[in-house]
Amino acid sequence: MKTAEHTEVLDREGTLLAAAAAAAGLDAPVPTCPDWQVRDLLRHTGTVHRWATRFVAEALVEFQPWQERLDLDGDALLDWFREGHAHLVAALRDAPVALECWTFLPAPSPLAFWARRQANETAVHRIDAESARGGTPSTLDAQFAVDGIDELLRGFHGREKSRMRTAEPRVLRVRATDAEGTWTVLLSTGVAVTERGGTGPADCEVSGAAADLYLALWNRRSFPAVSGDAGLAALWSEKSGV
Repeated sequence: MKTAEHTEVLDREGTLLAAAAAAAGLDAPVPTCPDWQVRDLLRHTGTVHRWATRFVAEALVEFQPWQERLDLDGDALLDWFREGHAHLVAALRDAPVALECWTFLPAPSPLAFWARRQANETAVHRIDAESARGGTPSTLDAQFAVDGIDELLRGFHGREKSRMRTAEPRVLRVRATDAEGTWTVLLSTGVAVTERGGTGPADCEVSGAAADLYLALWNRRSFPAVSGDAGLAALWSEKSGV
């Protein structure tokens, strides 16, 4: 996907998140994040939006920590979230293509990284907000979900920080059934290595519509279908949090 497409997804997902949060109420528990209420979700995502905006708008080349806003609540918190989301979208749209700034996952460019990362960050947390609101969740585009799965598997779980390890070498296959997306995850005591495609044997395969797989890999729902060693799919749910 292109940077502009990711930015459009970010715009849509942040708007949906705010609407779902307002409908649910800030005291509502978030079923997909059992320790959170909706206010925690807004504080976290709003802080991440402002953190990302600084790297893009100020072209910061070194890591800067964030500190969540805990002093806002009620309508003021919702307004603060919406304002920060709008500023992030504007910063990405206005940034030069040749932007140089700090990033933490491989990407074609820093601008592409931040647009992709924040689109996925916001989409996952929109699902959280809608789980608190209840009712039918908004849809996720299959191509966006495929791209997001790729970021998760080859980005987050290609880092030393990933806890997705196995005592013996194992192979996990991830296969989308409604879009072009198959990944082979080679697990061991070291960092996982994920390859696009794969037709060889696997110890476990998880499959389903791309959007359902995306949410399952982010531990927001169960895997649609599991074949082979179900224990490997269960291990993902236990160890893959980022």
